[in-house]
Amino acid sequence: MLAINLSKEAERFLRKIPAKHAKQIADRLFAMMQDPSSLPSVELTGYAPYRRAKSGEYRIIFYVEEGTVFVPLIGKRNDDEIYQMLKRIPR
Repeated sequence: MLAINLSKEAERFLRKIPAKHAKQIADRLFAMMQDPSSLPSVELTGYAPYRRAKSGEYRIIFYVEEGTVFVPLIGKRNDDEIYQMLKRIPR
């Protein structure tokens, strides 16, 4: 099982959304901890090693490194704001 590391932004976002949606995302995160390659995800073009996974109406931006799943961002699925925030993250 991998460890998970949520950024402050991701934690803050999870606290703001309805509990039902937060649980749905938490379930997806726990599945990533078990085996991130088993979940459908897409590598983000131009942002390697970042990947995105869908969870209902939300997107989870993550990458796996040295036995840890890093989750810098979680955001609305049809909102370009998450990608604007991704541009500001140092690579």
